Amino acid sequence: QVQLVESGGGLVQAGGSLRLSCLVSGLAFNGYAMNWYRQRPEKERELIATAPMAGPATYADSVKGRFTVSRVHAKNTMYLQMNSLKSEDTAVYYCHFKRDSREYWGQGTQVTIAS
Repeated sequence: QVQLVESGGGLVQAGGSLRLSCLVSGLAFNGYAMNWYRQRPEKERELIATAPMAGPATYADSVKGRFTVSRVHAKNTMYLQMNSLKSEDTAVYYCHFKRDSREYWGQGTQVTIAS
């Protein structure tokens, strides 16, 4: 059974940093592009970062230059380093990937930025 488990969320002051983790179990994720999404209060879920199997990551404009996605295949884990956090980064953050026509999501981790 494939599972994605996020961790690392919490409450941090504006300008601070957090690192989120996404542990994938049930398969080797090195064959798939991996994504981070977030859902801000009263907003739709949005794609913010993609870590491809190879090559450079891509980012939404709202986080470009502040967030960095990485993946460690030996640990089957993806990370999201978030710096210079702003109040508008407050959201539930989800990791995600797609295999064939099926999508897999984690349960989400809450990130709250205090201004």
